[in-house]
Amino acid sequence: MKDFAALFAALDGTTKTSAKVAALTEYFQTAPEADRVWTIALLSGRRPKRSVTSTELREWAAEAAGMPLWLFEESYAMVGDLAETIALILPVAEGAEAPSLSAIIAELTQLTGQGGEVRKAAILAYWARLGPTERLLFNKLITGGFRMGVSQGLMTRALSTATGVDEAVLAHRLMGDWSPQTMPFERLVREDASGSASRPYPFALAAPLEEGPETLGDPGGWRAEWKWDGIRGQLIQRAGAFALWSRGEELITDRFPEFAPLADFLPPGTVIDGEVLAWDHQAGRPLPFADLQKRIGRKTVPKKLLVEAPALMLAYDLLEDAGQDLRDRPFGERRARLEVLVAGLPEGMPLRLSPAIGFESWDGLTAKRQAAREMRAEGVMLKRAASPYHVGRKRGDWWKWKLDPWTVDAVMIYAQAGHGRRANLYTDFTFAVRDGNALVPFTKAYSGLTDAEFGEITRWVQKNTLERFGPVRRVPPELVFEIGFEGIQESPRHKSGIALRFPRMIRWRRDKPVDEIDTLEGLRDLLRVSRG
Repeated sequence: MKDFAALFAALDGTTKTSAKVAALTEYFQTAPEADRVWTIALLSGRRPKRSVTSTELREWAAEAAGMPLWLFEESYAMVGDLAETIALILPVAEGAEAPSLSAIIAELTQLTGQGGEVRKAAILAYWARLGPTERLLFNKLITGGFRMGVSQGLMTRALSTATGVDEAVLAHRLMGDWSPQTMPFERLVREDASGSASRPYPFALAAPLEEGPETLGDPGGWRAEWKWDGIRGQLIQRAGAFALWSRGEELITDRFPEFAPLADFLPPGTVIDGEVLAWDHQAGRPLPFADLQKRIGRKTVPKKLLVEAPALMLAYDLLEDAGQDLRDRPFGERRARLEVLVAGLPEGMPLRLSPAIGFESWDGLTAKRQAAREMRAEGVMLKRAASPYHVGRKRGDWWKWKLDPWTVDAVMIYAQAGHGRRANLYTDFTFAVRDGNALVPFTKAYSGLTDAEFGEITRWVQKNTLERFGPVRRVPPELVFEIGFEGIQESPRHKSGIALRFPRMIRWRRDKPVDEIDTLEGLRDLLRVSRG
């Protein structure tokens, strides 16, 4: 753990990319091999299963520090991070030598399913022997909130420098279903890419197009298609393996049994990049994302849901054909080969081409983009015809040109302080719309305003609080805000009967009185529009 803590301190102490790469490179060359593997796993999103709850950690830490639980909670509200709060309030450690990162994770894994007293004793023993930075990292491992301010791409670059293995090759080898508990370092970084038949490729990502497409030059060199609102995935058919991977590197084959017949018709050595959607076969378009969402968290899908929200993949790209890696080939060529492959499938297969949007000018594409919501799409994707299938997000070749968000004017009725650097500011607000003469809460939002605006609102909340409910303050319904959101759906769990997708504050409407805010009926109208 000492080496890992030193790496964390080095990364946390700089904002320079070159310095971070240098620190990671040295670590990957000198740290124990098992620790290197776990560090790669942690930085690529793989975390040990939680064996202790946050409530238990709060109670045990308060007891170990000799402070009442309410004081711990007040400290946590100010610090804003549970792992850091615990590290700060515990007594000075005894100074014993800390075990390695891999040894600590192994013991944490063994605590799963043990009784409360056994787990408590093990956690307290670690707290008593770890220094401040080691404690912080240990706590983050327990809580699952591990972050080191390093992207997976940056980590892969450093690993490439340390091992001499090409960065793109490493990015591919780190994909898929591998366990840091059983994977040796040398095998992980040097195994041939064909070693795992079901392994996906790293996904290519698009950058947001903030300005109009006119900035991209001649439209003749570009291809357009709809930006669908589903689950990005890779469908893999190789000898001995048929798999569906999400962009989050989760194996989701069993959640979409409709795709199983494709294993009999896709040629071996095929990898397709596409979007998994719940599909309305009668209307010939996707169902709302809320219908797909019902299936996302399920390990097994009941027959009723298979009928109500049948799944379909709209194919974007062909990454592998007859076992040949096509990612270096131009997008135009890959798309042409994809069209041939999909055309050869029998009718009724749950795989179709994502339709291309033909256009001759940017003005023409702008006009067609307006139909995105009618198609239940989020906007338009633009891809340079000559572009390779790159790793991650690289600006210049792929762009996502999303529609402007839906907006609604609403009034703030509750306010709550933030965490960390915003602990002294009220930043988390609950909003309401009119329903006749009543106000009905319908969403929360905490982003979109400047620090100066949050400061002004905080002073207003402090002067105008009507009631207190723990950290929450009820305030007079006077401050109006424009709320932006990407989607809307029915929600029986909410009093309003609706829920917004990705709500955020667009602006503070100082010009608008509360009697001019939007209505619940207006939101229901939007819901009906969204469902077509």
